[in-house]
Amino acid sequence: MVEEIFRDSPNVELLQWFSRGSLKQNLTRAIRLWVWLRGIYGEAVERLPIDDGFSYAELRDVFFTRTHTKGEEIPRPHDPKCPCSKTAKNLLFPLHKIDISENKWKESIIQQADIKKPELEKLLQKHPFLVTRRSLQSDIEILAQLGWLEYKDNKYYRVNKFPSRPSINSESGDRLATYELNYLHEDLTTIVENHSRQINEIQRFILKLDYVIPKNTIDLVENWQYELKQIWQQTPVPPIKLSYNSARVGDTIDCIIYPVCIYYVQRAIYLCGYGESPDRKTEWYNFRLDRIEEMTVLQWKDKNLPISLKQRYQKSSLPHPDEIDLKMTQALGFDFYLPPQLALLRFDRDYHDRYIKNTIRHETFEEISYQQAKRLIQRQGKVKNPNLQQLQLKKSQQQKFQRQQQQQQLQQQKLLNILEQRSPSDAYYQLFIRYQDNKNRDNNVIMRLRAWRPKCEVLLPWDLRQEIADDIKKEFELYW
Repeated sequence: MVEEIFRDSPNVELLQWFSRGSLKQNLTRAIRLWVWLRGIYGEAVERLPIDDGFSYAELRDVFFTRTHTKGEEIPRPHDPKCPCSKTAKNLLFPLHKIDISENKWKESIIQQADIKKPELEKLLQKHPFLVTRRSLQSDIEILAQLGWLEYKDNKYYRVNKFPSRPSINSESGDRLATYELNYLHEDLTTIVENHSRQINEIQRFILKLDYVIPKNTIDLVENWQYELKQIWQQTPVPPIKLSYNSARVGDTIDCIIYPVCIYYVQRAIYLCGYGESPDRKTEWYNFRLDRIEEMTVLQWKDKNLPISLKQRYQKSSLPHPDEIDLKMTQALGFDFYLPPQLALLRFDRDYHDRYIKNTIRHETFEEISYQQAKRLIQRQGKVKNPNLQQLQLKKSQQQKFQRQQQQQQLQQQKLLNILEQRSPSDAYYQLFIRYQDNKNRDNNVIMRLRAWRPKCEVLLPWDLRQEIADDIKKEFELYW
């Protein structure tokens, strides 16, 4: 018998905790979680008639009316008494006695969740439960993750003690006990633990993320995350086939991969997969979730699996997220499967001292002296003598090698001449970047370098320097 009764009001602290991210973006889901808890743990008059050890389907059947869809589609209007027909405002205020007035509640949301009044009114007119079955089942899973339910033997059970949670009565020093933050950078974790709640009714910590995913695909992205979660719960984790709309290839193409993990990076959410890339040039690839059109679970005995993927499965050495983390420490860029290349940068001294000095850009980002920069160019310009096999090449191949050797030496001399014209008092840095050529490079590395222009000059690699010079020329012609 559960002793505790859920009487928490939907204050902004609790809803922010439920949102597990942007409250502005996830407000309707946070409201759903609050309503679910009123039904599972509320007063007798509002508690749902369901015993412990319930499935999502059983919870759905006692929560919604009989005409509510049991399929995967978003419900159509069918019954004004069904919770899916209720707006967020209907669910929050007329149906429950809560210890905060509607106007005061709105004021707190507007002030602390960065939501303007017209936006909030629009959100309150939405129907939180007018969503797919996947979204609703994901709600119950979130409640289990937060400690409100116990999941075992494919059933959900009520808990005897509610988890620690944000409350208007909580001491400002309390920490989130059940919200696991191990996926965040350790510095961010400390900030969230210390400042996730209001201090004297004011939210002092605000986290903004650039997120380029259009609103009309957010549900799709959430569905793929749900599908991946179900896949990763299987033993062994199966391979999958993606129908992927590739920007690089310019077409939709099928790729068979082993799904390793998902990353939020560079303003979007990506699935890191091993197997086939859209251009078939690499075994690893980062698939943007909103560009996935279809996902099909395969079997390990499928004859169409890539050979490299079969071999890793047979050797029990399937890729792990740690493998990706290691590769990302070796060179700047999220396209960790591209070969790393040494880069040499020069910063204007005044700009460097103001904005670059004492900052961490990457593990390989290291300041060097002017003389070290010179030696780096000399070392990179050296071409190894042809070995015996190269000496036996055809005359045309030998001539090609000689031309490459001469070209590389010419590039080296040009760079040394350029360096002589630069001030030894400027700041010089070496680092490794994910760059092969202008068709195989991490675009976000290029964008990072563009953001530093004209205070940063790329000296090495030569091909990247030329690519940037061509971009500047085209840009100048546009503005001139």
